[in-house]
This record gives sequence, C-alpha cells and structure tokens, in this order.
Amino acid sequence: MTRNDNAAVKIAVIGGSGLYDMEGVEDLQERRIETPFGSPSDAVMIGTLSGVRAAFLPRHGRGHFLLPTEVPSKANIWALKSLGVERILSASAVGSLREELAPRHFVFPDQLVDNTRRRDSTFFGNGVVAHVAFAHPFSRPQSDLLFAEAKALGLQATRGGIYCCMEGPQFSTRAESETHRKLGYDIIGMTAAGEAKLAREAEICYSTIAMVTDYDCWKENDHVHTEKVVEHLMANAKNVRALLKNAIPKLAAEPLDPECSEALRGAIFTPPASRNKETLERLGPIISKYVELASA
Repeated sequence: MTRNDNAAVKIAVIGGSGLYDMEGVEDLQERRIETPFGSPSDAVMIGTLSGVRAAFLPRHGRGHFLLPTEVPSKANIWALKSLGVERILSASAVGSLREELAPRHFVFPDQLVDNTRRRDSTFFGNGVVAHVAFAHPFSRPQSDLLFAEAKALGLQATRGGIYCCMEGPQFSTRAESETHRKLGYDIIGMTAAGEAKLAREAEICYSTIAMVTDYDCWKENDHVHTEKVVEHLMANAKNVRALLKNAIPKLAAEPLDPECSEALRGAIFTPPASRNKETLERLGPIISKYVELASA
C-alpha cells in the first residue's frame, strides 16, 4: 500500500486500560502535538486500519501513568480536532451494576451521569460563552453501528444503558455501589464524562465502547480487584481490536450525525464584539467553522 501521510484522519480511537495499540495498522507514524491546553496524554499514532486513515491515542499514556483525574482531556480532544478528526471511538474499562452485564460484556451506553468533581470539561469560558445541547451524550447512529458489528462478531453486547462517571482513582464503596444500582445506573467508569462533553463542543461524534471487567463491589463474594480486572482487560482488548477493524471502514462511509457534527451552531452566546480574542485564537480548530479568526 502506498503511504499517504497527507490523507485525512477523520476517525480516532481513544484507548483505555489495556489497549495501547491497534493490531493490523499499516504505515504507523507518531505525531507529537502541542496544544494551548498542554500536551496530550501521549503522541498521537496515525496509520491505516482496514484501508482507512485513523488516529489512536492512549488515554492514560503508554505505560498507564496518568490517573483518570490527570488525563488531559482538553489537550487530547483539541489535538484530535486539529488533525480533522470527526469521530471518536472510546474504548474503556467499566464496572457492572447489573447481574446480566457480566465481565467481558460490551455495553454501548446511551446515557451518562457525571459524578466527577475535579475535571475541566469545557473549552469555553475566559470571555467566550457557549452552551451545547447534550441530551444524547453519545452519537446514536455511531453507537448503533458499533453494537451491530459487535453482535456480528458474536460478542456479548448490550445497546443502551446509563454510564455513571465517578472521580476515582479509588473504586466504589459498597454504599456507593448500592446507591448507584438503586438510581438505575448500569455501568460505572472514570473517564467518559469529560471526553464526551469536550467532543460535543468540538463537534466530534463520540461513542463509548464500555468493556465490563468486574461487578464493582455490590455483588457478594465477587468484588473488584486488580488481578481479576487485568485478566478481563486482556480478553476485552482482543475483542475490541476485532470490533474496530470491522467497524472503522463502515463508519468512514456513513454520514455524520448532525446532533454532534453541528453542535456549536448557534451555541456561542457571547456577541462578537464582546468575545475575548485570545480565547478565540486558542479555540481555533474548535470554532473556526463559525468564527472568522482573522477578523475576530
């Protein structure tokens, strides 16, 4: 295959725990990107997977050295947007709050509850205010396609459910786990909320591939612990690679969901004359479709 470093990179994978590379990638290259929000978690790796140029970013850094709270999500999303990315597929480990969602089950949630406390989850502020719609935090058609491909591979998969995003890095207390179950939540993780919100502001269609590794701590005699989590992570990583290989070329051929790809249309509240010019420049790749930066 002829290498084309200038080919558009419109799909990105943000890999969670245990997923730091993509098998079957050709012409792999690393790209270090500096952003107005600091450095991303690691170099962005760009290559060709199933004939499609795609980017991959290890969420916690190669070697897993970043806590969930320390993941620089603003830098990560800005860096991917600067490459022209229009879709993000997020693969992450989660705990299950439902008996039927056993370890190694894949969940494609449709709702999100943000229980984090120390995350910076908006690009806006500092003289430019925007409010995007977020009723459906994950791209519905994109998640539908991922679910269909998971089922076609014979994976145990569920479409729909509520992802509760906690601060971490500690796992839940028993009281927290029981409370989350009573509230109707289905899975619990530590990374989706900030990424989903920032991706929506950046008009990137975002979907979570939630890979169950444990039952949190609500289930008697089956509490989460590291050794068991790592075992399930390795099995899940193999399955998600197969899923990405099949799904990415099909997603590349699909139209974008306007609910996410046009999320900023009419969302910037600050009138042009009152907008902070330095902030506008910093948000360049995010807002350039709607703001002429040279004359801002």
